[in-house]
Amino acid sequence: MKFIFSIALFFILPVHFLAQKADDILATATGLTFTPGALNENVRKAYLSQNELVAQERKNSLATVVREILTEAEAKAAGTTADALIAAELKKAPMPRAAEIKTVFDANRAAFGERTLAQVQSQIVAFLKNNAEQNALKELVEKLKTKHKFVPGKDVNGSGLKPSDVLFTAAGRPYTAGEFDERFKAHFYDVLSEVYDETVYDLQNSIFSALVAQEARTRNIDTGDLIAVEVTNKLRDFSDEERAKLEEALQKKLSEKYSVKILLKEPEPVAHAVTADDDPVFGKAAAPVTVIMFSDFQCSACSATHPVLKKLLAAYPDTVRLVVRDFPLESVHPNAFRSAIAANAARAQGKFFEYIDVLYANQSSLDDASLKKYAQELGLNQKQFELDLASENAAAEIRKDMADGVRFGASGTPTIFVNGVRVHHVSFDTLKRAVERASGRTASK
Repeated sequence: MKFIFSIALFFILPVHFLAQKADDILATATGLTFTPGALNENVRKAYLSQNELVAQERKNSLATVVREILTEAEAKAAGTTADALIAAELKKAPMPRAAEIKTVFDANRAAFGERTLAQVQSQIVAFLKNNAEQNALKELVEKLKTKHKFVPGKDVNGSGLKPSDVLFTAAGRPYTAGEFDERFKAHFYDVLSEVYDETVYDLQNSIFSALVAQEARTRNIDTGDLIAVEVTNKLRDFSDEERAKLEEALQKKLSEKYSVKILLKEPEPVAHAVTADDDPVFGKAAAPVTVIMFSDFQCSACSATHPVLKKLLAAYPDTVRLVVRDFPLESVHPNAFRSAIAANAARAQGKFFEYIDVLYANQSSLDDASLKKYAQELGLNQKQFELDLASENAAAEIRKDMADGVRFGASGTPTIFVNGVRVHHVSFDTLKRAVERASGRTASK
């Protein structure tokens, strides 16, 4: 899942809140203080430029509302739907030319690494096509502003903005700041929380490095010898998981010894109205905490997260239930949508979770022949499975999940919510904290 440095405030707050400064003390330890200078460049920029990023995100969100209201008004006048109107407009966007594709490829060779133009062409085409479509939508909105009498109102980032203030009027309908913040407050929390999580994660790495150096000086050895004593020499199976556990134990020991305190304040959680819909559930129906994962069965990050969620369910068998909703990233994972349909077909025979275990374990082989083979190996009724694999109803259900995911801010996978509150930088520890917070108190609405 991509980390996007876009931030916005929740509730009715203009951009003029307490600014972050380069000399802010983010954490302390015995004999040490940590400021934004301890962060890597990208995280530091995001932390320090929150005011500017807040303003831009609020503007972007307002533009979304303007487009929705104008297209709905035009669709009503034309006797169609807003979706149909937009679809017709998007069709006008030209397909990228070969020269454009080559230009993008040449400009991004370093990012593509060893991959050839043929290997990344579909991604470049999707990128260019999306740009063309966004430009087409912008042109449509500008035309509709004139036709449906768009009148701008108060600045969405203005000082002293009140809930009753009108941000704009279009098609005779005033749209207030109160409506705007009520609709987007959970989204604004998400992006603000994401920067907080990334800042804390990067800060903890910096603190660990500093403490290792300090402890090495205390023992009169170099840092390499310290890591050897505390980590390398204790390895038995030499797995990444074993090394991570030993490093985590060292980090915990040093944090306690040097009295580490993280002073960065976490934003107050705000929940989305995301629901389980009618999607597959693992766990007790009455569990007080619902974890919802928007997943792509061809996504390597989803595959890595799947066992983490299993561990979470095992740790909280009476507290947590898991809901899996579909979010196949078709532009980058050509077999993801068919895999989602296949998983739904397996669900119809009571084997959804067994089937997705197989999908996650075999992400390089998700063609139709493989999907049918996995069903056969699980003992499913093959004829019924193939009928369900061709089902239009299953495809429509997946599209509905995808639309809901977009509505709740998903742009990649896995996207996970715990009782409606989105979890960033997913790990067992972050999920555990989210579950304990959700079972202990209700996120602010």
